[in-house]
Amino acid sequence: MKLLENSEQERYLRAKKQVEEMKGFYMHLTIYLIFVFIFIWINVRTTSFPWAIFPITGWGLGILGHAAHTFNFFPFLGRDWEQRKIKEIMEKEKSSMKW
Repeated sequence: MKLLENSEQERYLRAKKQVEEMKGFYMHLTIYLIFVFIFIWINVRTTSFPWAIFPITGWGLGILGHAAHTFNFFPFLGRDWEQRKIKEIMEKEKSSMKW
C-alpha cells in the first residue's frame, strides 16, 4: 500500500513540475509576442532599416529552445538519446578494459 502511495505521489509531483514548466513557457511566449509588436512599432517609427528582425529572430530561437525543453521535443537527438549514448560509451569503455 505504501509503495502505491509513493508511486502516485511521484507521478503527481512530476505532473505538477510539468505544468509549472508549461506555465513558464506560455508566459515567455506571451511576453515575446508583445515585444514583437513593440519592436516592429519602434522600428517603423524610427528608421527604414528593418533592425527589428534581429531581436525578433534571436528571441524566437530562444522560444523554440524553451518549447523543445518544455514539451520534450528533440527531433534531432530523440527523447532517450542521452541514455543510449551513455550506455554506448560505457559499453565501449567496458570492452576496451578487457584487453
